Amino acid sequence: MKQTRGFAVAVAVTTILTVAPDVQARGTIPSEADAEVTFTNTGHGVRCGDTLTTNTLLSHDLNCPSSAPFALQIDGDGIVLDLGGHAIRRTGPANNDSQGIVIARGRMVRNGTVQGFGRGVTTTDSANLPSVRLHKLALLDNTAGVHNNNYANFLITDCRLSGNNIGLSSEFDASNGSFDVRSSVFTHNGIAMFADFHDIDALDSTFTSNGRVFYCWQGVMRFRSSTIAWNDAVGTIPNDGDGPRFCSEMRFENTLIANNAAFAQATLPVWQPFKLSMIDSLVVHNGTGLQASTLSVYIDGNTFHDNASGLTLSDREGAEPPPLTGIVRGNQFLANDGDGLRVQPPSTPSVINNLALNNTGFGIYAPTAYDGGGNVARNNTAGNCVGIVCATY
Repeated sequence: MKQTRGFAVAVAVTTILTVAPDVQARGTIPSEADAEVTFTNTGHGVRCGDTLTTNTLLSHDLNCPSSAPFALQIDGDGIVLDLGGHAIRRTGPANNDSQGIVIARGRMVRNGTVQGFGRGVTTTDSANLPSVRLHKLALLDNTAGVHNNNYANFLITDCRLSGNNIGLSSEFDASNGSFDVRSSVFTHNGIAMFADFHDIDALDSTFTSNGRVFYCWQGVMRFRSSTIAWNDAVGTIPNDGDGPRFCSEMRFENTLIANNAAFAQATLPVWQPFKLSMIDSLVVHNGTGLQASTLSVYIDGNTFHDNASGLTLSDREGAEPPPLTGIVRGNQFLANDGDGLRVQPPSTPSVINNLALNNTGFGIYAPTAYDGGGNVARNNTAGNCVGIVCATY
């Protein structure tokens, strides 16, 4: 990859930080996560393998064998397990079937570390949890940091997930629900978040040095006011053909995507959601361009600067796919290797008020797109515009 251009990244980061407080304020979660709780169990007698049925404050670390059914289980309506800053760790050989904290019933787990299990925090296969909160947890070096085994809506706040094979995961063909992620950090995971019959919404969160940030197989994925940087790949969005799974929408809002080695893994280089939305985001110095084959797009107010290529749009693969439609408006394509914007025929998005400067390919190559006017292009090596009329200023 090219060497980082500090100015571009600095501007990107400054812009994100400048606008983030407003977005964060609109999505503020009430502070009940840190609210005082009456603990009927002060935790002194808690041992590995216990099932907790009342609010519990842990008073010591637990080192639990990987052969046990679980380290701890919580099974009580509305109860809170507070780790009190302590750690629950696996001892003995690695075991993908080992479980750290199992939630059969409960409201919240908070304030501590869960490390080294097959599943760090998991629901049971009979759990039906309208809402469960994980707050200020470090989920480290697990096969799966958080695992949904049946039906649950997780709210994950101020957590750190690091060194897991998968940060957020679910039971194959046997679970559904959602992961609502706020103000959390994902780093050094194989895959940070895997969506399979789940919706995932990440707000004000940071994703760095992961193998992949996401795998959107079935569901909706949304990033808001977040940072995605220095990952091996941003994500994978496969096309399941005639199968039951499809990524309904991949959406970025006010998000920084910078210095990633690639947008997608080499074996699946093109994202294929039903819809791609990208709004007011900064795409800076990535090792590949963004290639998306989709049914519709809404690409508005973004900057693609100094990437190995810009944005390429094409029709989603299928027996008789309709041409891609949607809006590409008010974006800047600046100093990318290759084309700034390429729309592959027969896709027909409306291209409006975009600016393309100093790209090494075409500024805007869109022979079948609708020309909405107001596009400007100059100093692009292969030519300024194909298929639409561009002014030079």
